[in-house]
Amino acid sequence: PTPEPTPVPLGEPLKIGVLSDLSGPLLLFGNEMANGLQLGFEYATDGTLVAGNRPIELIIKDDTSNVDTAAAAARELIESDGVEILIGNTSSAVALQIQQIALENDVVYFAAPAASADITGKNFNDHTFRVCRNSAQDGLTMASWSVENIGKNYLILAEDYNFGKATAAGFQAAFGALGATFLTEQPIFAPSDTTDFTSYITQVKDAKPDGLILIWATNTSGTILFEQLGTQGVADEIPFITGFSSNDTVKLLDKGFVGATGLIVYHYSLPQTEANDYLTQGYNDKFGGNPDLFSECGFATAQAVVAALNATGGDTASEALIGALEGLTVEGPKGTYTIRPEDHQALAPMYIVKLVNTDDPDEKFFELVKEVSAEEHIESSGRVDYG
Repeated sequence: PTPEPTPVPLGEPLKIGVLSDLSGPLLLFGNEMANGLQLGFEYATDGTLVAGNRPIELIIKDDTSNVDTAAAAARELIESDGVEILIGNTSSAVALQIQQIALENDVVYFAAPAASADITGKNFNDHTFRVCRNSAQDGLTMASWSVENIGKNYLILAEDYNFGKATAAGFQAAFGALGATFLTEQPIFAPSDTTDFTSYITQVKDAKPDGLILIWATNTSGTILFEQLGTQGVADEIPFITGFSSNDTVKLLDKGFVGATGLIVYHYSLPQTEANDYLTQGYNDKFGGNPDLFSECGFATAQAVVAALNATGGDTASEALIGALEGLTVEGPKGTYTIRPEDHQALAPMYIVKLVNTDDPDEKFFELVKEVSAEEHIESSGRVDYG
């Protein structure tokens, strides 16, 4: 009989630092990402939590979406805890700082789920990667469908901070490239803590756009915004183009929003893939509910980390990891993800959906209008400067 091969002894444990908002204003998104990330490491390592022959240990810290808190935590992870890779940040403003700290310490950083296009655009450095989508891709996904189906005249109402501004710029570039007109020179920006949106809503009603592009991430004020758009009659008069958010947020939407069309980055009910089946089952088993908006982003990020570590044999030196990650392809929850060498931004499918209800017991709230392939992003992004 053939003798059993001698098992190769495991290498040194590999510590990976994770920063996510687990208790601050973006805790809903931060927990979704962190939970999905853990399941992604399980899936990509066949449950062994070994990659590149090194046992993986995740050290997770709450950054509360505060720049100073996150910066201190990142430095502690690198200098005291000895992490060799950084993942995370829910807030784009935080991620823009952490990517600089990672560069200074020669550590590869994966932005997740922070969406500002600047992270892989004008603030890009070669130590930063993003497997999650960016806000410019949101605009590219919605633009061609909207111009064809809704009209050419638009207004943007956006949250007044980095994510809102960068996303608005992405939408303006994408829609403008396809011949759309914006009825105000600058988007209408409202502070994150707004409780009375009447003055902004009046501007929208007076302008009479074909469609209103809504860009809002903060859950509490976002709920108020959508409620006031309904009670003040905009929902009945002007189609909304928006990014649908997490399931808990969808449940809070006014019934008047049923029928609205928009982008969704991910919803567990949409992709038919092996990875999504695992994510959905694992999330229900481990966390007592369906995976949510940014669970996929964490899951796919873990897959990319494991694939790169397997390629480098566990070597986390930046030149080795960067070389393994540029052009990397993984089969994730949404299908094929490919990391572009030129900006380290992954391309993956995105979804245009119609809201059909807000109260399905299985959280099946959407009807698929169109799956926008990664190839369509490549074709569109050649025409649009979003960096």
